[in-house]
Amino acid sequence: MTDAREVDPEAVEFEVVPETDQSFENALAKARAGDRLTVDDGIELITTGTDREDIDPERKELVLEAADRRRAAVVGDEVTFVANLNNNVTTACNTGCLFCNFKNTAHAFEADAEVEHSGFTKTPAESRAVVEDALEMGIYEVTSVSGLHPAFALNEEHHEILRGYDDPASAVNYKPPEAYATDPGTYVEQMTAMSVDDVHLHSMTPEEAYHARRGTDWDYEAVYRELAAAGLDSAPGTAAEILVDEVRDVICPGKIRTDDWVAAMEGAMAAGLPTTATIMYGHVENAAHRVEHLKVVRDLQDRTGGITEFVPLSFVHENTPLYRHGVVDGGASLAEDELMVAVARLFLDNVDHIQSSWVKSGDEHGLKLLNCGADDFMGTILSEEITKRAGGQYGEYRSFDDYVEMITAIGRVPVERSTDYEKRRRIDPDDGPHGPTLGPRADGTPMLAGRDGTGDGGDPTPADD
Repeated sequence: MTDAREVDPEAVEFEVVPETDQSFENALAKARAGDRLTVDDGIELITTGTDREDIDPERKELVLEAADRRRAAVVGDEVTFVANLNNNVTTACNTGCLFCNFKNTAHAFEADAEVEHSGFTKTPAESRAVVEDALEMGIYEVTSVSGLHPAFALNEEHHEILRGYDDPASAVNYKPPEAYATDPGTYVEQMTAMSVDDVHLHSMTPEEAYHARRGTDWDYEAVYRELAAAGLDSAPGTAAEILVDEVRDVICPGKIRTDDWVAAMEGAMAAGLPTTATIMYGHVENAAHRVEHLKVVRDLQDRTGGITEFVPLSFVHENTPLYRHGVVDGGASLAEDELMVAVARLFLDNVDHIQSSWVKSGDEHGLKLLNCGADDFMGTILSEEITKRAGGQYGEYRSFDDYVEMITAIGRVPVERSTDYEKRRRIDPDDGPHGPTLGPRADGTPMLAGRDGTGDGGDPTPADD
């Protein structure tokens, strides 16, 4: 496992660099005309021209304008959001990603470990209770992304296969559930537990799917089909970080490679599951890596058509090993955030929806990104442990009234949507207070109303308590 202290920032050199034979002017003309962009075009736009060292503010505005016009032409003026809950099952993980502060070393969770830690593992019954409680508030999407707990297996057959290895802890990152203070159950058991009523379960990243088939010859499609039968409805295309292996070698050498990420996504879609795709940028990568990543996503969408939205995630650096050990000195600038969203809109001509993340950016900047090509504003998110533990400062919850106020303030139309974008409800700003209506137990009542005895909702109870 690589430690951030072993990475010399001065020694990080990449073969992929932002150099092109294209000009900014030609790339911008192609973007305005709606032509399919090349990687070189994308590099020129995301840098505002490789003929200049820094971002040119006037050129940047031209790129943002082109992206906003493309957004209006593709999806109109609606800004969508969902009523959702994050239920992360466990922070136990041995992968050692250097950009992450969500994890806790799995050894700390063992029954005989005398190690203090701030992490958690939930049983399937505890996960179900969290979802049951949130359903009463009107949510209709549960997002679940967890650490790679060594006792996690797809099902009981998988447990038997993993137990059969000589030294399974080293060979396949496996220890049996009885070695731990809390048994997380199997992936199938967790999916079944969280699939309550008609809630939409959005879970099992490509990395988790790899963990659910490690040590076997099972393919990704078979794994996702079993998970779908247990209640999984769609798969998040996270664990993507930067889909260029020379970057992954630095920030997450223990994670799956680009080809495996793509194979997992293809397996999920072959199993009938819609997916999302993400990028996590603003660390050691350069502008060319970001556009190469977009090319991987666009090619995948050309082949499958199963990606519902693209989610740019700006690196939150404060509490991460990359920052603590001086490998990076910060994250992306606000201008880089704007250009990332804009170029994603212009480059991904086969993905309709681009998300702006208030969790990463805050409300003010998140709204700005909606004028840079984005058209989705995430969800209510009753808990967001991953960003918070990395140092995020923008909270874990937004109400429907928050959304309506913010979206109408920029002249756009607030729309409640389902995870797959198939169900939509335009919201009348003048007909408040506002609450979800698409969930199995939703009736338009504002989320959390009266739960603190004041009638205004108060602070949400974190899903991880």
